[in-house]
Amino acid sequence: MSSKRTVEDFEVLRGPLESGRQRPSALAGVLVLCVFLQALLFSLEYFVAGDVTAYPYKDEILKVHFWITAGLIVLSLIYAIPAVYKRSGKVQYLLSILVAQNLFSVSLFICALFFIGKKGEGSSVAPESLLNFTYITLLIGLLVFIATFVRFAILLRNGHYRKGSKKDELRTRFETKSYIPAAVLGGIGLVFVIQYIARTSAITDINIMVVIAIGILLFYVMLFILPEQLVILYCKFRFKSFNFNEQGNLYNEK
Repeated sequence: MSSKRTVEDFEVLRGPLESGRQRPSALAGVLVLCVFLQALLFSLEYFVAGDVTAYPYKDEILKVHFWITAGLIVLSLIYAIPAVYKRSGKVQYLLSILVAQNLFSVSLFICALFFIGKKGEGSSVAPESLLNFTYITLLIGLLVFIATFVRFAILLRNGHYRKGSKKDELRTRFETKSYIPAAVLGGIGLVFVIQYIARTSAITDINIMVVIAIGILLFYVMLFILPEQLVILYCKFRFKSFNFNEQGNLYNEK
């Protein structure tokens, strides 16, 4: 982000903070809830998806993801303590981003990959094919992130996040149009997944196919919202008015 930008250029992004949805005390409650949700999802990933898959490097993936999830759970408990998050609001917000991405993106994405590589369906998918599929879906995800970030930068440069301006009033209409490139990329990714399953896998269970589709779709959705989360984090480090005092109220910039 350009250092020439002032707090007024990002004013609209204070909306979630002003509403109280991202107040440190609210994030603390969410982090505690996510402790149980992360444990639940990893259990499903390990005992359900991992138990039936022939995906290459399955054990290594599960081991790495276990330690990442365990670390996030411990940090979530620490940053749910008022004495901690009142002094480290920026770190708590960063942690909330990582937890959200792990919960709704990484865990479900891994489950989807494991189910695609499900064994014992009458035919087996070659490990090389599964890895190539993974690389392509990750590449599409990267393109979704880049397209969304570019869209965000253009809107920011054009003043669409300045509060009270005419452009702010028209921002929803402009943003709807600017969603198209990222939405197209996400749609391409989902179509690619469906075609891959139809051509290479013998999966017939509709429930598993729904889980796969939801897992891949949420992976792209979370990459779509990640740029805005990162910009708000940037604003927290740069502008005082994006942070809360110990009483839970937003600071004024002056």
